[in-house]
Amino acid sequence: MDETGRAASTLIYFLLARGERSHWHKVDAVETWHYYAGAPLVLRIAREGEGPHTTTLGIDFAAGQQPQAVVPAYAWQAAESTGDWTLVGCTVAPGFDFAGFELAPADWEPV
Repeated sequence: MDETGRAASTLIYFLLARGERSHWHKVDAVETWHYYAGAPLVLRIAREGEGPHTTTLGIDFAAGQQPQAVVPAYAWQAAESTGDWTLVGCTVAPGFDFAGFELAPADWEPV
């Protein structure tokens, strides 16, 4: 932990079922998404002032999928499963802190 009590990093497992979405949000730290199981996951990332780009997490490397992706600090991000469910993990460094989390309005899209 640093002098403010913030952890060096944190990790969560995150299960997204069909129809669920990790809505547009950003954090004040680097976030690495790790694919574990299930259908591929579509991860959209948008840096401030830029439109989103899409990365598909999965293990079909021939189809261009990748097992992990890094979201820069303060970049907007959103994700959803392409099938019945997807299990991923998210590592945040320095550790996740709700004070550094911003959730966009439900209908918001980056430009």
